Amino acid sequence: MASIVGCITTSHVPAIGGAIDRGLQEEPYWKPFFDGYKPVHRWLETAKPDVAVVIYNDHGLNFFLDKMPTFAIGAAPEYRNADEGWGLSTVAPFPGHPEMSWHMIESIIGDEFDLTTCQEMLVDHAVVNPMRLLWPGTSDWPVPIVPIEINTVQYPLPSAARCWKFGEAIGRAINSYEEDLRVVVLGTGGLSHQLDGERAGFINKEFDLEFMDSLTKDPVWATGYSTQELVEFTGTQGVELMMWLAARATLLGNARQVTANYHIPISNTASGLMLLEPAA
Repeated sequence: MASIVGCITTSHVPAIGGAIDRGLQEEPYWKPFFDGYKPVHRWLETAKPDVAVVIYNDHGLNFFLDKMPTFAIGAAPEYRNADEGWGLSTVAPFPGHPEMSWHMIESIIGDEFDLTTCQEMLVDHAVVNPMRLLWPGTSDWPVPIVPIEINTVQYPLPSAARCWKFGEAIGRAINSYEEDLRVVVLGTGGLSHQLDGERAGFINKEFDLEFMDSLTKDPVWATGYSTQELVEFTGTQGVELMMWLAARATLLGNARQVTANYHIPISNTASGLMLLEPAA
């Protein structure tokens, strides 16, 4: 049976891709951010995952305000990215794993979650940047992906509690796949940030660190807040922490922290990184 070997949660802001393109990893502004991924690279070399399930939020490349599913999953043989207007380079297509995707679709719908199934799907910086951070310098991606999108763009949004339950359904779907595969789950987005309005540039370090700490000590802690409260705590775009919650929930039990990093600012964003493993 397939098993989840770990959960990685990471920021995905577009500026990361620009820094990679320009080779700025050693610049003082960026170095504390990129250095945080070195322990994760070593872990990936040892863990050797076969598949990456990527939980992210689309920013208008594949879905737009006229058609915005609450939950969507890719079932394509490959996933391409395209110009989003940030001036970022496009990367080689990501291979898909349609067999695992279709198994997960059936399992998650069996858990009473209504999914939008995508047999063609573009992926934006929320997938591309984390993959470039975790497997730097590659043009031949070492793992196929199963992309899973959660709406954090257009109201009404799913609640934190709903996203937690969705993550549990994803975890059960992975664990019930019959092939013996090692799966890493990525949750991308956040942490606190707001890009527009009166609170543009808002960062809440205290809440971010408390949220990160909760993922091992009390992982359902954030589910006690409404979406509106989370926006107040983290900023309009800070609700991307829903992806972190869903990814953490896939572990279906206790977790231990392998490594973590928190750095501000990255393009007016509080950047976070955590690597968690299932705990006995």
